[in-house]
Amino acid sequence: MHLYANTEEDKKDLYQEIVLQAWKSFSAFRGDAKFSTWLYRLCLNTIFTIQRKPNRIDYTNTAKFEETYFTMSGNEEVDRLYKAIRTLSDTERAIISLHLDGYSNTEVGVLIGITTNFVGVKLYRIKQQLATLLKNL
Repeated sequence: MHLYANTEEDKKDLYQEIVLQAWKSFSAFRGDAKFSTWLYRLCLNTIFTIQRKPNRIDYTNTAKFEETYFTMSGNEEVDRLYKAIRTLSDTERAIISLHLDGYSNTEVGVLIGITTNFVGVKLYRIKQQLATLLKNL
């Protein structure tokens, strides 16, 4: 969640919303996919829905965000990577997050709703974009 929330309060709110949505949607889980796949998809859908709300203020591309950016891990290199990932689009952020969590390209494709080959293409482009961003941070 640290890739989708700017502050500790935002992370807590997001976590609560995800738990609520999981609680409300659990009866709809059919078992067609692994439970972890279903839950990850629910999390992403909840995050994207919240981010589309019109009253949400997004500081990710402003000087204000730079001033309020907080250290998440204590490791400067990891923090730089998180900061770079947070600048990606929602879909790109989800793809790289799933990849970093160890999901295969096929699993990422199922979760995001794109082909396995396109996941590979997107990952390649995302990695190039991150390399460029990290050079500039």
